Amino acid sequence: MSSVETLLHVGDAARGKLWAEQLPTLVPDLSVRQWPDIGDPADIRYLAAWTLPPGLIDTLPGLRFAMSIGAGVDQLDVATIPPNLPLLRMTEGTLVDGMVEYVTMAVLMLHRDMPHYLAEQRAGLWSPRRHVAAADRHVGVMGMGMLGGAVLERLAGFGFALSGWSRSPKDMPGVHCHAGMAALPAFLAGLDILICLLPLTPETRGLLAAPVFRTLPAGAALINAGRGGHLIASDLLAALDSGHLSAAILDVTDPEPLPADHPFWHHRRVLLTPHVASRTDPASAARFVAEAIFSDRAGLPLPGRVDRSAGY
Repeated sequence: MSSVETLLHVGDAARGKLWAEQLPTLVPDLSVRQWPDIGDPADIRYLAAWTLPPGLIDTLPGLRFAMSIGAGVDQLDVATIPPNLPLLRMTEGTLVDGMVEYVTMAVLMLHRDMPHYLAEQRAGLWSPRRHVAAADRHVGVMGMGMLGGAVLERLAGFGFALSGWSRSPKDMPGVHCHAGMAALPAFLAGLDILICLLPLTPETRGLLAAPVFRTLPAGAALINAGRGGHLIASDLLAALDSGHLSAAILDVTDPEPLPADHPFWHHRRVLLTPHVASRTDPASAARFVAEAIFSDRAGLPLPGRVDRSAGY
């Protein structure tokens, strides 16, 4: 067994190559291996992966933590990860910045009726709409964690009326905060734009469905940059086709990519992007991994540690 500790990377080979070059310069006595080149499994102390090959963790007796290469862990089969093994998720800054940029763009597009104007352009029509002031537009964010909180902070600068909804109570200046399922109808009732930034858990899977859409005011719009599993596609299509919802901007779908014949591709009220709202920057992520390893070696709290009871 080597005296040099090893991180095993499971994922994009280009990122693995960059990490193999950068991480040893950031962390003394660390090497990086790229799956499936495990070498001696006893050397591996840290695992960073987007998804886990079946049975991999069982072969790594010296593992000290496993890390998701992303802001969530729903893509991992968490049940296969021993309960006493710390599970981390990426909380590095570029993930937040990217999400704030994307959601701000989407909110402004809906606020200024861009889905309508894009459809009218394709039809060769010139039909201006009455402008609504930002102060008269009510925007709500589902999920007030790291991402949702940053989005609300940025949107406040435009003067929108803001609400937030979360699993547990939050307090944010200038935001009307709601918590728990019992408060969901009150949160939804006055919104013009609903943004989903929730983690995907058994409780939130399928939450964006007919009951939620019926509770939103007529003409409201949806932005989903959480996970595709939050959304019941058929219910959204029904709400759009009936005219109850005016538009949807979707960065995530289930499955990804969508089948070629899926109605979202060509629906006049849907704008679709291929899960690009927020991506991990490999260099910034390497620094976050280094921070986690230093924290582990020093016996300090690990950054981005997942609360398994909550699912994020």
